[in-house]
Amino acid sequence: MNMKIINWFRFASPQSFYPLAGRLIPLFWVLALLFGAAGLWVSFFVAPTDAQQGEGYRIIFVHVPASWMSMIIYLAMAFWAGLGLALNTRLSSMMAQALAPTGALMAALSLWTGAFWGKPMWGAWWVWDARLTSELILFFLYIGFIALQSAIDDPRRADKAGAILALIGVVNVPIIYFSVKWWNTLHQGSSINLTRAPSMAHTMLWGLLLMALAFWMYSIAVSLMRLRAIMLERERHTEWVKHAME
Repeated sequence: MNMKIINWFRFASPQSFYPLAGRLIPLFWVLALLFGAAGLWVSFFVAPTDAQQGEGYRIIFVHVPASWMSMIIYLAMAFWAGLGLALNTRLSSMMAQALAPTGALMAALSLWTGAFWGKPMWGAWWVWDARLTSELILFFLYIGFIALQSAIDDPRRADKAGAILALIGVVNVPIIYFSVKWWNTLHQGSSINLTRAPSMAHTMLWGLLLMALAFWMYSIAVSLMRLRAIMLERERHTEWVKHAME
């Protein structure tokens, strides 16, 4: 058991994790393509038309996974940033930096698809609804994290400043999730709940879950690619990077 733990801990080093990430990236890209193709097929060609919203409801197959990932990635980013702050581990801070742009993309995609859904359903592209506003704040937190790290030349100081911002912003994630329960909002409640049966057709649920898996695999793949680039940039003066670039 102790040997297995030691073997896993060796991947906490950028030098050890770099080749592992390189081997994992193609796997996650293949999974993203497979889940994405299956999810799009079920979502747009198999799932029935919604009785109330018509064909326009199909935007949820992109909107909901993007919204989920925007929150999940932020929690992961804050976890790695906090770990780097507490233990002064280089790879943890690099991981947080790698996750931020993908999280910002997911938050932006959530907001844009929400606007496309809201126009025909609510009659407006945007309303200052509790969930929409808190999701917009999440997007700004991502942008703030990226901008703050870019503005500080010293990577170590940038990591600490970014980690503090990321940890403070964590409070916004439960606000996004529970906003439809805490306040009287226009945004509809969750169609999937662990405590009760889903309020949608099984084919709709399968389409949503397949698309969610596709978004997961995509997020991991692009984050690992970005992480490898960050490793090479930050460790460019080390011998292992010089050998890796040969």
